[in-house]
Amino acid sequence: MGNIFAIGGELPVRRLGFGTGGLAGPGYWGPRHDDPRRSVALLRRAVERGVTLIDTADNYGPDVAEELVARALHPYPDGLVIATKGGVVRTGPDLWHIAGRPDDLRAMCEASLRRLRTDTLDLYQLHRLDPQVPMADQVGTLTELQQAGKIRHIGLDSVSAAELAQAQQLAPIASVQNRYNLLDRAAEDVLELCERRGTAFLPWSPLGNGALAEDAGTALATVAARHGATPGQIALAWLLHRSPVLLPTPGTGSPAHLDENLAAAGIALTEGDLAQLDALG
Repeated sequence: MGNIFAIGGELPVRRLGFGTGGLAGPGYWGPRHDDPRRSVALLRRAVERGVTLIDTADNYGPDVAEELVARALHPYPDGLVIATKGGVVRTGPDLWHIAGRPDDLRAMCEASLRRLRTDTLDLYQLHRLDPQVPMADQVGTLTELQQAGKIRHIGLDSVSAAELAQAQQLAPIASVQNRYNLLDRAAEDVLELCERRGTAFLPWSPLGNGALAEDAGTALATVAARHGATPGQIALAWLLHRSPVLLPTPGTGSPAHLDENLAAAGIALTEGDLAQLDALG
């Protein structure tokens, strides 16, 4: 099980990263902590513990998560990859709409550059494909931004295998973010395509929105007990074993939970463990 993956073939990262959605409040609205220094300290702790991939988005807050990333980590250390997303406008807790017109995407990209205090976004992912806008226009806009030096690599979020294959004919796609975890493998065909193309797959909801971290009485809990680990750690370790292109970026607002998540990278699952866990899908 390799611990390093090169996004776009040139940005090596440790495969277990840190997602910043947990730094936003309920429904991704406002900040999670009353004191932003707690979130700043958490981001710095993640990097100090060896995280080299930070996953964020302009609509976490909105704006909150990107601003916290810059406050905590800028100037960014060598080797740290910041991935962000655009193409969705949040209007309230759990309220959002897709905005994929070229002018929207350009404006969102420029805003992310300002908030993250950088001239180039390492990885810019289209948060959702806009069904009202031709894919060629959306991917083409990101390609233009890439050619202008504002984006280094292009990614997509929540796409089908057919959509990914279509997008790959329009531009090099370095990453995909789809929901995928031990119990939810609906995106298996997307993962298989990513494996064939060497595309990074950043699974969102890697712990099933917390459900896998609290699992009890199943094979997951049994394997966890065997390793002296938590169910959540085993669920993350399973992702790291499942495919070399999977780069889980679990988020949290808790230093203790952060440490627990990162420790999952050190768990070596046996063939027997994997057989038990695979059967849960």
